[in-house]
Amino acid sequence: MVQTDFGGPEAVSLRDVPEPVCGPRDVLVKVVYCGLNRLDLLQRKGPALVPGFRLPHVPGMDFAGTVVATGSAVGSVVPGDRVVADPTQGCGSCSRCAVGDRAYCSSPRILGGNAPGALAEYVLASAESIVQVPESLPLAAAVTLPTAAATAWHAVHSVGSLAAGETLVVHAGASAVSLAAIALAKRAGASVVAFAGSEAKRDAARTAGADLVLPNGDPDAAKTVSVFTGGAGADLVLDHVGTHTWRTSLDCLGIRGRLLLMGNTSGDEVSFSLQEVFHRGLKLLGTGGYTSADFVAATSACFADGLHLPTALRLPLEDLADAWDVLAARETIGKVVIEP
Repeated sequence: MVQTDFGGPEAVSLRDVPEPVCGPRDVLVKVVYCGLNRLDLLQRKGPALVPGFRLPHVPGMDFAGTVVATGSAVGSVVPGDRVVADPTQGCGSCSRCAVGDRAYCSSPRILGGNAPGALAEYVLASAESIVQVPESLPLAAAVTLPTAAATAWHAVHSVGSLAAGETLVVHAGASAVSLAAIALAKRAGASVVAFAGSEAKRDAARTAGADLVLPNGDPDAAKTVSVFTGGAGADLVLDHVGTHTWRTSLDCLGIRGRLLLMGNTSGDEVSFSLQEVFHRGLKLLGTGGYTSADFVAATSACFADGLHLPTALRLPLEDLADAWDVLAARETIGKVVIEP
């Protein structure tokens, strides 16, 4: 599927393009499944959000598939291996890439972001970004994980330092990132409180492992969290909503609690009392981009435990417009998946 303009579904059409050719450190993968992300939809509508974006463009960040060819310098995988890849490829040569911090590469290369993505029969990825999928896990399950699991791992573990026995509060509890965060927090031995907007979404959060699930906008949320934690309050709050949930996030935190800021879908600017933050010893943490180590740790942990996200819908490549409509409605639970 090739994007040639900005706008509605008509901006992207099914086309024949040349098959990618491997460089020395590249891996060519036959795409079995491609998981949609909101970035795909936003960049179709325009303007472009990822630096270096150019038209024509093939979208699609997350994929699972089988290796069909490798470059001359690749020894980590062979044709036939079942794999996923970190869509954040980096340039492979700058100081940030050298330490695995590809999200802050000076010339970022992102599959489906500013480089040809996986809404296609074949996708080309760097060998360093590839993780093998165990035979015990279907590729249909593996494709739900890459971006969501790595983002959640980075927030919960690398930045949030969530420990066993602590309590995590998660907003938008049925979103892909939140479902992954709930599962990873439970895996770490923490308790989880989740907020969600509908009963179906609250059920999804419960299924992922949330111990207490509350409706969005619950006026007694902070009091309920306090009771749930024996008066201590939450140790960690993960907020990728922004303005609408800001006050609730602060109110749910206990003394020396950590607030992880990782999104602003409801607005970008908030106000708060400096005295409240320093007097209670709160930590306000911007999560930033996940690292290559986060990606490997997250996918490996999920693969080992058989964890994956629910699939909301699976459609063939030619029905991408319908899939995007479903994604835009924000009523889905889990991932929308395309089969090229």
